[in-house]
Amino acid sequence: MRNTLEDLYYGNIAPNTQDMAPNSELKRATDRVTRFEKQLTEQLDEAGQAVLAKLVESQQEIDSITALENFILGFRLGVRMMAECMDANDGDIRTGGD
Repeated sequence: MRNTLEDLYYGNIAPNTQDMAPNSELKRATDRVTRFEKQLTEQLDEAGQAVLAKLVESQQEIDSITALENFILGFRLGVRMMAECMDANDGDIRTGGD
């Protein structure tokens, strides 16, 4: 536990900066999005390209907010699970509920 806390303190833990595996489904999907965005950009005039850039930027903002919220929800769930494991009176009938 101490190592994890030290890593967190020194900034060595950054859950929002995970690398993608080269042949993963996520990497393939990201490559497709990049390819389609490039194709669409080439077909649009300057005004259309500006709108597309704003759309992409807005989607990235949504993705970032969603990732943060999911991280927080997952962390909270983990803490609740740990707290429940520590509850001596968790209704286990084998112990008589004491």
